[in-house]
Amino acid sequence: MHIISWNVNGIRAVVQKDFFDTIIKLNPDVLCLQETKAQVDETANALKPLEGYHKHYNSAVQKGYSSTAVLSKTEPISFTNDMGIAEHDNEGRVQCTEFEDFFLVNVYVPNSGQKLERLGYRQQWDADFLAYLTNLEKIKPVIACGDFNVAHRAIDLKNDKANYNKTAGYTQIEIDGMDNFLKDQFVDSFRLLHPDTVAYTYWSYRFKARERNTGWRIDYFLISKVLVDKIKAVTIYSDVMGSDHCPIGLEIDL
Repeated sequence: MHIISWNVNGIRAVVQKDFFDTIIKLNPDVLCLQETKAQVDETANALKPLEGYHKHYNSAVQKGYSSTAVLSKTEPISFTNDMGIAEHDNEGRVQCTEFEDFFLVNVYVPNSGQKLERLGYRQQWDADFLAYLTNLEKIKPVIACGDFNVAHRAIDLKNDKANYNKTAGYTQIEIDGMDNFLKDQFVDSFRLLHPDTVAYTYWSYRFKARERNTGWRIDYFLISKVLVDKIKAVTIYSDVMGSDHCPIGLEIDL
């Protein structure tokens, strides 16, 4: 199975670029999109040209904000939106697709804010999301993919010392949150296969960041440890344009 995850930073904008050509070329079995920034009907309309997929959407209450989408060639056994926690479930950030051998969770984790004003909320989110994944794992293994809005280690961002505890995505609270995901249950699949590779998935639109490769690796496939031996490849498609993030891919024998 080939799974692609991509924060598109606005589905209506990205489809005006080379989005469809890119997806046809990558040919994923499942496509997980984050930050579609559109309501269900708007996302459905934008993705209409992409045929051969079962499509599921989750939209924020606030228009033009957050929101996610999952497209699957295989019809899933079941599909649900959100975590079932009222304070987290109005921004369209979580989707769970059940397949025969695993759950696939598409997630757009909240950003802690330019002045870290949402850092406390983010800390609670991480704890609640881990508990949500843990409950799923009691039933069958889990693959969680998407924009986790954290660079886990110094290797995962260009200017680690300048950003540490100052910039959203690289505070100790957020790093601790990712540590908790990886402590007992989940594996950072890219880092497992590429322990020393410097690679980024996000570049700011400012300061020619992508041109200079001043980036962050904040998009992940976190995988239940029981599935590790089935991983074939994890790829960061850093040459794919259209968003301030690039797609990431997982090939796994399931």
